[in-house]
Amino acid sequence: MSRGTEGGSTSEARARLLSTATKIFYTEGIHSVGVDRIIAEAQVTRATLYRHFSGKEALVLAYLDQADQGIRSQVALAQASGASAADRVRAVSRSIADGIQSPGFRGCAFLNAVAEYPDPDHPIHQAVLAHRQWFLDTVTELLAQAGQAPADAAGRHLVMLRDGAMAAGCLFDPRLVCETFLHGVEGILHPHTA
Repeated sequence: MSRGTEGGSTSEARARLLSTATKIFYTEGIHSVGVDRIIAEAQVTRATLYRHFSGKEALVLAYLDQADQGIRSQVALAQASGASAADRVRAVSRSIADGIQSPGFRGCAFLNAVAEYPDPDHPIHQAVLAHRQWFLDTVTELLAQAGQAPADAAGRHLVMLRDGAMAAGCLFDPRLVCETFLHGVEGILHPHTA
């Protein structure tokens, strides 16, 4: 039997732990939250937590993995649309803008996490870098398909625009931030007309 599937209840407990941790880590930060609070709010025992996660670090890694999978799903939807490469870049960018304008937006989960784990050798920092490399590679490939040359520079530019929008989106008017971000994406796609 695989871990987390005993009679359905343990997978439910694992899901509750991860859901609770995700909500708290995202809204309040990672270091400020202890496992006792997560256990209490998820309404599980300490033994249940450690049956599913080796400790808080493993729970944080699961939280980031869940965020990574959500973003990969959004990008996969855009890529599967059958639209032109430029329109797929726009679709990815609109999904970012939609996230920024969603209720409770508090910035990028990955940028927030790496700010709390600055050691480049730490597994959480490494998980953030792996996600960012995947995202950079993905948008660079989309931009290459859209005819951007050099695509690597355009990809870095788009990621920097995204980072700025994610940071500003929880500080200023998210609608205006998204409008500016999407205009910047058009500037990458059509540098001589935007």
